Amino acid sequence: MFRHCLATAAAAALVALSANAAELPTIKLNVGGHTVVAEVAATPELRATGLMHRFSLQPDHGMVFVFDRPQPLGFYMKNTFVPLSIAFIDADGRILNIEDMAPQTLETHWSQGLAVYTLEMKQGWFGKKGVGPGAKVAGLPKPSAN
Repeated sequence: MFRHCLATAAAAALVALSANAAELPTIKLNVGGHTVVAEVAATPELRATGLMHRFSLQPDHGMVFVFDRPQPLGFYMKNTFVPLSIAFIDADGRILNIEDMAPQTLETHWSQGLAVYTLEMKQGWFGKKGVGPGAKVAGLPKPSAN
């Protein structure tokens, strides 16, 4: 009985997390000529949670993280189950570098320069689309004021 209650509680928590994810605003970005639908994480709370507790991403969907100023950015994958690739993007919308990140790890992946944005996609998305450092990302939101 106790195990069943824990499983039910865990399932309810995952449904709640999925519902919250569905409520995030989305924007369409053009990434090296490819359209992406990105959830927007522009507040400290949304950036802290990111894509944690997700078990899948739809094709050509990801999350854009928006910061208030150019700075070195570092990301890791605590409580994140989907293998991701992250693009670090400067204030002009140019990709600085792309890193592959393994699920549920604390290895920090850093921007190779001052970044204002990051874009997380399913691992390998950038390579499959032929998008690399120097590619332009259009449609990015204004830097956050948080």
